[in-house]
Amino acid sequence: MEFDDVIMGRRSIRGYKPDPVPMALIKEILALAMRAPSSMNTQPWNFTVLTGEPLDRIRQGNTERNMAGIPHSREFRTGEAFAGVHRDRQVGVAKQLFSAMGIARDDTAMRQDWVLRGFRQFDAPVCVIVTYDRVLDGSDDTPFDCGAVATALVNAAWSRGLGAVINSQGIMQSPVVREHAGIADDQVIMKS
Repeated sequence: MEFDDVIMGRRSIRGYKPDPVPMALIKEILALAMRAPSSMNTQPWNFTVLTGEPLDRIRQGNTERNMAGIPHSREFRTGEAFAGVHRDRQVGVAKQLFSAMGIARDDTAMRQDWVLRGFRQFDAPVCVIVTYDRVLDGSDDTPFDCGAVATALVNAAWSRGLGAVINSQGIMQSPVVREHAGIADDQVIMKS
């Protein structure tokens, strides 16, 4: 697949087949993603690949905590709620998604189910958690570099025929993710 085809064709996929993805293919995608540029070649990112039972435990824990009303405990700061054109884009994509899924605006049960799917990593057979070393917390370069590697990751997946999405919801209950993914305390959970 040509580079332009990947960039122009890639979409954020939020619905997946249950088929397992071969670990050799995952490693190939990660190897490509790690070619992403980083400030001063620091390459601050780390990956945790989840499939099967550990991923299912995270999905269950995220769902239980959300249904119990436990506040989110995301490690990487996200700032204030979106406003202006950024909020308009966020609402616009939600309207497109709900329309494509046949979810009516007044169907609160289906809308809630959709939100919970995000906390379940949209039931993808694989989840890649992007973390960085805690000693880099507060650096302006680190989030930029991790964004570059996340972009390279989804593009590499697309170029290999796999859909992906950069998902913040799946890591918003960071204690659940840390426990079941075995992520060390010296890592900050950034994205999945």
